[in-house]
Parts: sequence; structure tokens; C-alpha cells
Amino acid sequence: MKQQLYSLLVNRVPGIRDRFLQKRRQGAGRVFALVYLIWLNVQYHLLRRRSLGRPARFPYYEEKALYTGGSESSLSARQGPEEFAAALMGYDVISFDVFDTLLLRPFSRPEDLFLLLGQRLQYPGFQTIRMKAEAQARQIKKEQSGAGEVTLEEIWRLVEQQTGIPKESGMQAEWECERDCCFANPYFHRVWAAVRKSGKRMIVISDMYLGQGRLNALLKNCGYGLPDACYVSCDFGVSKYDGGLFAAVRQQEGETLRFAHIGDNKYADGQQAARHGFQPFLYANVNQTGNRYRPFDLSAVTGSLYRGIVNAHIHNGLSFYSREYEYGFVYGGLFVMGYCRFIHRYAAAHHIDKILFLARDGAVLLQAYRLLYPGEAEKTVYAYWSRQAAVKLAAGYFRREYLQRFVHHKAGHRFTIAQILQGMELDHLLRPLCQEEKIRSDEPLTHKNAGKIEDYLIVHWDQVLAAYTGQRQAARLYFAGLLGGCRHAAAVDIGWAGSGAVMLNTLVNREWELRCPITGILAGSASCAGPEGDDWEPFLFSGQLVSYLYSQQKNRDLWKYHDPVSNHNLYWELLLGCSQGSLKGFYPNGKGGYTVRFKDPAPSAGHIDEIHRGILDFVRLFLQTERRLGVAVPVSGRDAYAPMLAVENPVNKKFQKYLEGMLDDAHIG
Repeated sequence: MKQQLYSLLVNRVPGIRDRFLQKRRQGAGRVFALVYLIWLNVQYHLLRRRSLGRPARFPYYEEKALYTGGSESSLSARQGPEEFAAALMGYDVISFDVFDTLLLRPFSRPEDLFLLLGQRLQYPGFQTIRMKAEAQARQIKKEQSGAGEVTLEEIWRLVEQQTGIPKESGMQAEWECERDCCFANPYFHRVWAAVRKSGKRMIVISDMYLGQGRLNALLKNCGYGLPDACYVSCDFGVSKYDGGLFAAVRQQEGETLRFAHIGDNKYADGQQAARHGFQPFLYANVNQTGNRYRPFDLSAVTGSLYRGIVNAHIHNGLSFYSREYEYGFVYGGLFVMGYCRFIHRYAAAHHIDKILFLARDGAVLLQAYRLLYPGEAEKTVYAYWSRQAAVKLAAGYFRREYLQRFVHHKAGHRFTIAQILQGMELDHLLRPLCQEEKIRSDEPLTHKNAGKIEDYLIVHWDQVLAAYTGQRQAARLYFAGLLGGCRHAAAVDIGWAGSGAVMLNTLVNREWELRCPITGILAGSASCAGPEGDDWEPFLFSGQLVSYLYSQQKNRDLWKYHDPVSNHNLYWELLLGCSQGSLKGFYPNGKGGYTVRFKDPAPSAGHIDEIHRGILDFVRLFLQTERRLGVAVPVSGRDAYAPMLAVENPVNKKFQKYLEGMLDDAHIG
């Protein structure tokens, strides 16, 4: 009967099934999910909303409304830890909840720890088995004693029966996994230290199956030391949730004492604590606060770790961050982490001697890469390069790119003919051009007269190339210094076509004959919606270009979704662009050497530095998490893109407006 009802309400309509499973994946409880399921069926069958019959958008792109009232961390604003500790001094006994208060896990849901445990035990589907075994053990205990509090041993007795994993070794593996995952909440670590100095009696009260000994070990391992007493539901057979554990604590500690209790559960740590004579101080659960803004369209383990790391850092209440910092930390950190790992794997597999992180997008990537791989400092270098410099130097090989960059793309943008020629550093051709084509130097460049400019330059192409002879020689000196002794190099860029790397390879090997093939490593290739079409696909096909996030060959949903016209390129470039001005070019210095010239630096260097600080802090925390867990967490291109899908979604126009306000300041666009 139950299976038939499930099939009728869930499986009968694919769109309803997708939406129901989405809610369950997002952590909705059974009662809420059931009410939601019934409401979906009412809408579809009775209210005739047939659009619900189509598959939900969730498997492809989520619609997350991002917070726009300021920095997201402001939602968790609270008094400083020492100030909070001072407010507790009026009580005789100060009790703390343990999990999600004193201790945090790097997961967005506590049960996701069992995904990692299943990997350690080499048992597929272990998370579901472990969760069901705990629920079953609680039901058995409730039938036997009237209370559902169980121990780890009682849970594993059932897990052993269902899986064949020996109870003792399985329990040890779970304990080690829990120990490796847990870390001190930085806010409460300082609260604890301040209260401890006062000499107040400090206890912990927890609804948990691990027991007093293991909880004490966790607290000590995370730097808290031992509490004066540890009360755990599985040891007493009663819980905070039913109120019995608070009653037991009062009876043991002293009924006449004044108690304060700090925890995250509104009912157990709030209402039940107050009902039993404890003054509650509620602490907002970091994941409940942050998950409403986090993407869930990621692979299970990496996604939970990403959300857990972000939520714990942004919402623990110790620090409040700028919106620029959060843009880097929340939306750029996972991408930079994954991209650097991708670069490293490619370089190792293809025996790359030198990795050139191209300016300006390569600045923060290089810093992150060296954090991850400090032993490769000599193998990595920040290389001055820009599209403007590239098209000048490689004009002899890429005439169309040159004309499009300097003439075609600037038509209709209020540039005069004189400004166009000055930008190309062809001032000496201005007067003869105007005379021959019968146009004025102060005349605006339009789509009508752009053709005349292009025709003139093609006819006088030798003079165009001659104007850059010195620059080509200066650039050769620069890159010969960078690539000396290299047999194969990689040029790292954000994208979006790969022209920078392809032009550099042409110059290095055809113009300068340095004999060092250069592979372009891109964050993302030209997208389906981009103007390049299939122009650069042959280079991806041959392997001369490789892409991390998407291309025609991988993550085609992203390749189709990513839209330069909707500013998607610019939002990504804002993550990586640095405050240094863009490269104008390389020039002879008259002494047999060269000099490098740049455009003016970005005026809002502070905003850019904050974005980069957020990115690098995420990389550091991700590294710390990996070291604790003893695993290298894979970050696929699809997972790395997921946080930015919310940024790019049309529902977040207000968030986008804020970003667009920074683009001009950062000289992006």
C-alpha cells in the first residue's frame, strides 16, 4: 500500500517527482516534504497547472535569491566573544551545546559525514544504511524503555547485521572520521577561553550517541580542554529535546544554582532549557543561516564540503566581511581552488617545464597555486601579457584579430579617427590616411567609415608591421628570459577564446624561434552564445588549448548557458582582475634591453584586493580541511561553476547591479 501511494503521488508525474526529490535533497523534513508533495499534486491535478508536469529546473540550474542587504556575514552579527563571555558572568554554571555550537563540521548537513565514512569503509550506499540504522535503533530503544536515546554501540550492532562490517572496526572508523572532521568554532573558542579565565563552572550538555568519553576527547582535540562536567543524552537515557537531560543536570549540579545555556536549537536549547530553569542564549546555526544562499547543484561530497566551509566561515559570528571579500570567498574560492588543481594535473601529465600565469587575471591564480604547491615556485611565473599587446606583436600572423580589436570593435563607441590611430600607435599614418580617404581626424569612427580605415591599413600593411618592429624585439628579450631552457610551457588565462595563448605560441615559435611549444590553459572557452562561434574549436580539438569549466567537448550545458552579452564574462573577470594597469606593450630602452609600459592602474585597488583576500582565505581553509580529512577533494569544472550560476541568474538582478558598479573601477569591461 505504501509503495502504491508513493508511485501515485511521486512517480506518476516526472515534474512532481523532481520537485519533491529536490526538497528532500535540500534537507526538508518528512512532514514538510509530504505537505509539499500533496500541494504539488493538488496544483497539477485539481488546479490544472500542467507546467508542473515538466521536469523541474533543479537538475540543471537552481534559482537562488542571493542576499543583497549588505554583506551576508552581517546576518550573523553578534556581540564580540569577550563581551558575550562577560554577559555570562552573572550565572553560577554555564553550559554549552557541543555540535553546531562549540564544534563545527565541514559539511552543510551533519549526516554528510557518513558519505566520507562510506568511502573510508569502501561501502557504497553507506550513508543511507547508517541513517536508517540509527532511526531503527532509536525506535527499538523507545519501544523497550520509552526513550529513544541510543549509543554508538547500539547503532553499530544494527549496521553490522545489515552490512557485515565488523562492529568494532566500524565504530573505530566512525570515531576517527568524527575526530578528523570536527573543528573548534572560532567564535566560541574565544568565548570558552574568556569564561575559563573567570573560574566559572563550565559544563557541556549534548544530545548525542557518542558518550561522555568521546565528547571530552573531541573537545580536547579541538583545543577547548576538558569541561568541568559532560552530560550526554545516551549516557542518561534522556535528552535536551524532551527536557529530561536539563532536569538531570540541575539535580546533579544543584537546584538552587543559576544556569545559563548556549546552543543552536530553538526548541531544545531554547524552549526546553528555559522550561527547566536555564537562561537560554541561542546561537544561530551556521548552516541553517547560510544554506538558503548556497548552491546544491554540486556533487554530493564536494558540494557539502563547499557549503560547510563557506557557512562556518561567513556565519560563525566572529568576523564580518565586506561584500567584495565575500564575493571572492563565496563565489570565487571554489573555482580558483579547482582551477589550480586542474592546472597542476595538466602540467604534471604533460611534462610542462614552466607555467606562465598571464597578466592580469593570473595574479591571484599564481598566489593560490603557490599556496597549494609551494615546491613549484621556480616552475611558475607571472607573465606580462594582454590582448592589446598580443594583437600588435602578432599582427603579421593574425591580421583579422588586429583589425577587429583596434577598428571594428570600437566603431560606434565615440572614438575619433585620431584616437583610434593613437591607440594603435600609428600616429604617423594619421595625416596620410585622412588625406587619402578624405576624412577628418576628429571624425567619429562609425561602422560606415571603419571599412575605409581597414582598407587603408591593409594596403599599407608593411608600414603597420614596421611600426611594431622594436616592440617585437623587446618582447622577444622578455620571453626569452622567462622561457630559457624550457621545452614545453603552459600559458594560464581566464579565457574566453584562447587568442592570448595561441598568439604567444606563434610569436615564441614562429617569430622568435625559441622552440618552446605553449599550451593555453583556459578557465572557460568561447561559449555557444559568444561571437566567436567555432573559431577556436580546432585548437581545443587538437589540445593546443584546454578548458577547465566548459567547452564544446565538456559540460556542454555550461557552454550553452554562459552568455557574454549578459555580462557573464565580466562577473568572472571581476574575480581575477588585479589592480595593476593593463599591459600596453614592450619597448626598446635604447640600451639593448627593454622596458614595459602599462595603462593607469585600477582606481579601486582596495575592492580588488578584498576580492582576492577572500579567494585566498577560502583556499587556505579548503587546504586545512583536506589535511584534517586526509583526502584531496576533487573539484570538477561543473562544481566550480555552480556558485556563479546563482550570481548570473536573472532573479539576482540587484546583486548583479552591485557587481556592475565595480566593473569600471576595476578596469573590466
